[in-house]
Amino acid sequence: MTLTSLAGVAGMGFVLLAIVINVVYLRAGLPLPTSGQPLDAVTDALAGLGRRLNAPSIVAPATWLFTTVFAAGLLAALWRGEQPGSNAWAMLGFAGVLMQNATFMVVESLRFGMVAAARHHRGSVAGLWAFGNVLFGFNQVFLAIAVLGFTAAGVSLAFIPAWHAWLGWISAALLFVSSMAAPYNAGGTNRIAVTGLIGWLGWAAWIVVYSITLLGL
Repeated sequence: MTLTSLAGVAGMGFVLLAIVINVVYLRAGLPLPTSGQPLDAVTDALAGLGRRLNAPSIVAPATWLFTTVFAAGLLAALWRGEQPGSNAWAMLGFAGVLMQNATFMVVESLRFGMVAAARHHRGSVAGLWAFGNVLFGFNQVFLAIAVLGFTAAGVSLAFIPAWHAWLGWISAALLFVSSMAAPYNAGGTNRIAVTGLIGWLGWAAWIVVYSITLLGL
């Protein structure tokens, strides 16, 4: 299997895993960063999670592996030695994916810290909850950078159709706007949470379409 084909499979695998993991988290009772729940309710929910957080988190490293392979294959497909402009955009997209993976690794680890704090030292949950919520929001800027870079590179090379490009532009804009609201989400209440959700869904669809393109090379 070629790198581009492997990248296509990895991209679709990531989207599938991300959806499954989030559904499992919701069913397990993990409080969402935009839930708007009072701190006491959040603390009680975290304390009741116990080891239910472990199972879905086992596959979290696979999602970071998949996105990195997807980004590497896309970078290889878009790289043109004689076109530094498109190469720079593609590198920007690859950097966005790496930064998103690194940041979300911290977000995922913070969840275990919050569960432990809720069970052993409830007073420390407030700081960890605020930290995790703001970091979760700021993380969206790296998704926006990834989409922006790879979309711009694809457009400059006529590698993707116009509708796919517009899906990327709109998703990146929504994610960026949502990331700017992160400082107002420290307590878990986000008035424009739907903006980030729509942007994330658009980003996931953008990955699937790009993955199909890579598989067709």
